[in-house]
Amino acid sequence: MDSTAAHLNYWADESVTGQVASLSMALVHLVVWLYDHWYLLALAIAACWGTGTLVVRRLAKRASAERMALDLVPTRHFEPSLEEIFRRGVQLARASTAMPWWAPRRSKAVQIRLRADGTTPLRYRIEGPAGAQRLLSITPFGPDVTVSRGRPIADKAREHVVRAEFLLRGRLTAPLREVPLEPDPLQPLVDAVADLRAELGDLAEIRLDLQRAPKWTLRARRLQLMSAARRLERREAQRAARWLRQDAAGVEDSVTWQLQQLLGDRRSAGGGRRLVMPPVPRRVDPVEALGKLAEDDHLVRVQLLVMCASNVEGRAHARLAQLQAAFDVFGGRSRWAMRGWRLGPWRIGADQWPTRGSFERRWELGQCQPPRANWVRLEELTGLLKPPTVHCRVPLLADDLPTFTFGNPELLLQGIYRTPDGRRRLVATYAAETLFEVGVGKAGGGKTERALAQAIGWAHAGGGLMFLDPHGDSWPRARPFLAHDHVMQRIALVDLNAHGPTAQLTSWNPIGMHQGQIAHEVVEAAVDACAAVLGWDDVTAPRALTILTAALTVLVAVNEAACRAGRPEDQATVFQVRALLTDQAFRASALAAAGGLDGETHAWWDTVFPTLPPDAFAVVLNPLARLAANPVTHAFLGQPDGAYNIRAAMDTRMIVWVCPGGNGPTDRLLTALLARDLLRAVRSRRTLPEDRRVPFRPYFDELITLTGAAPETIAAMFEDFRKYKCHVHGMTQLLSRLPGPVRQSLLQNASTLACTAGSRSAIAPITAEWGDAPAPEVVAALDRYEHYMSLTVNGRRMGPAQITGPHLDTVFADLARPRQAAALERAARATAHTAPLDQLTARAAGQHARVTALLTHLAPGASPSAHLQPAAVDLGKKEFD
Repeated sequence: MDSTAAHLNYWADESVTGQVASLSMALVHLVVWLYDHWYLLALAIAACWGTGTLVVRRLAKRASAERMALDLVPTRHFEPSLEEIFRRGVQLARASTAMPWWAPRRSKAVQIRLRADGTTPLRYRIEGPAGAQRLLSITPFGPDVTVSRGRPIADKAREHVVRAEFLLRGRLTAPLREVPLEPDPLQPLVDAVADLRAELGDLAEIRLDLQRAPKWTLRARRLQLMSAARRLERREAQRAARWLRQDAAGVEDSVTWQLQQLLGDRRSAGGGRRLVMPPVPRRVDPVEALGKLAEDDHLVRVQLLVMCASNVEGRAHARLAQLQAAFDVFGGRSRWAMRGWRLGPWRIGADQWPTRGSFERRWELGQCQPPRANWVRLEELTGLLKPPTVHCRVPLLADDLPTFTFGNPELLLQGIYRTPDGRRRLVATYAAETLFEVGVGKAGGGKTERALAQAIGWAHAGGGLMFLDPHGDSWPRARPFLAHDHVMQRIALVDLNAHGPTAQLTSWNPIGMHQGQIAHEVVEAAVDACAAVLGWDDVTAPRALTILTAALTVLVAVNEAACRAGRPEDQATVFQVRALLTDQAFRASALAAAGGLDGETHAWWDTVFPTLPPDAFAVVLNPLARLAANPVTHAFLGQPDGAYNIRAAMDTRMIVWVCPGGNGPTDRLLTALLARDLLRAVRSRRTLPEDRRVPFRPYFDELITLTGAAPETIAAMFEDFRKYKCHVHGMTQLLSRLPGPVRQSLLQNASTLACTAGSRSAIAPITAEWGDAPAPEVVAALDRYEHYMSLTVNGRRMGPAQITGPHLDTVFADLARPRQAAALERAARATAHTAPLDQLTARAAGQHARVTALLTHLAPGASPSAHLQPAAVDLGKKEFD
């Protein structure tokens, strides 16, 4: 029995051994076969790899198609904190994973696109998974950044395109340089694309893809770094031990050491060589060895792709070099470097095979396959996780500020802008958007020259304007550039600086009704003008206001009757107010002839007027006496049917040059009358449909002088004129010297705010409107004709930007016609219906007799009532203030 069992066990062992041997031989044969047919194995592996790659690409393409884009537009005062930027980075990292479970990792990324094509300084866009739209739409930046759904961008093909991929060079664990937020970290990139020209097809785009770090990849990288650190430490220890042994051997072999051994005590010195203890390898600190990879939190992988294009050879390569230099700003122990190799003048990179196909696939689909070294923490990307801030100097591009073209009625010349590449171009704003302008700066700084250039350009484009210059220096300066036939026919000159009997002067009747005015508006305009200059109001001078209003109401009614009778040449002027108040017979005839008066007005003259004390009229008559004593103002205001009609000038696109004269009390009253009449005329356009209101531009030089005469009127202009397509341009040396209401209206409604050099205290109110950027001392140091301006284009505030004011002799040199200046002067005076001063004076002196004759004709039976006896008036008691 035992022998049988042993025999069976023997054969069983032999069977197992045979099976093992057979299996081993089969494996050997398989290896030999595979060795002989290795290409079949290679083909199988390649087929598996290709199939897997194809599947991954298909899935990634499908996932990438479900992406959305958000455009981020910051406000001018966008200034985020580091915490806000960091929170935005956390949002981006979290949003990169909002993909379906089956999506490959290369499609799980969020992309930051910085794009410049010459139409915008730097467009900031976020692209990511469609499922992350809600997460990305609500930013930590609050209302300072507007987030809107981005539309697809369709680029035209450019002739020359260069591509580049950037990777991190240096120590893998070393961080990028910590770039401060002021100035903006994006400033180098903005400067690199500042001179892009859209007409040349220039394009520059930067795409930064963020992807959350895979855990297994991060662990493998850490193991690799720790192993490398330990090997380095062991090599350092071995090197130190080797040098230590060499040093010890060198000491023992020296003559000094041998003499010490011979002369010394061998027992104390010891025998043989010294025992050298090699240094023990230092323990590797994980934090020191891993650096920024030591912690899992806020660690991402990034992919940085850049493409530059142009239709001009060489510009795309130059742009790429500028962007490469801009990225050097972020370099420290780790830096951004272009991927590829350089062989002499050639560079092998993303533009050549075999990497070009991968670059274009990632570019088109928004996929992220970063290099192994591109590990960063969110803190290192602070400058790229936000749009440009308030600390970023953004250049003005052609689409931001249109280029001025001569003769275009839609554009208004502003000055000369110097582009970052050194080119100079005439820039403009859209006339429809330039509602009000304010220019501030010292005398001779270029305010008036710029206003003249703008007005001349507007006149040649067919626009109507009024240039009000108290000193009259602007007219000789502008005359050679307006001496053109198509402009000459539309110019009227109202020059009140004329002296001498042969001086030519036009005329104006502020209370004349021959031009179709509304009676009560004419009365209000004249009364308000006098009240503004004389400081009257319902508290300080109620009686003076009442007397002047009643007197002008009667005279205006008389003038209406004269026009109805076909005798406009017999209308009353403001100088008949004296006769109306002091001459009993004239007053009775005027009241009888003024048939349009209501019962309340007649009742006032019947009951209140006789009770007035004798000295009540002096405060009203003294200013009129001053006007009558001046030959120029007497001749200008003493004509019954004056030719000056600012409302007709507006509607017919006339160019009216008004030079009121000096700055005395009489001049201020005359200026106030003109300003109030302008306000009345503009407001009278309310009866016109909006599409029939012709744009008109009054230019006010020396606002200090004008507002001294009519502060409330000028303030009302800046508040109301926009509704009636009348746009005011004002210039002043000191904003602080303007009355409070005028100053507030100017700053509140100014579409364009320009400032030249001046004292720091005078400029500070303007720079304060810009947030002290630039600072007052910067503006104060400007050269002549240099301005800082804030402009309104397409509803957005541009600037402040430094713009050179246009000089007529350079900008409009081709327009100058100095030989035609005399002809222009004659034509402008003829259009204004001027006449010699002595002739107008004689006619004004005889006007009272013609008005009396008219009243006799209109009311032949009128007789003075007993209670309308003239009061004795002492004109010497009140002085004109």
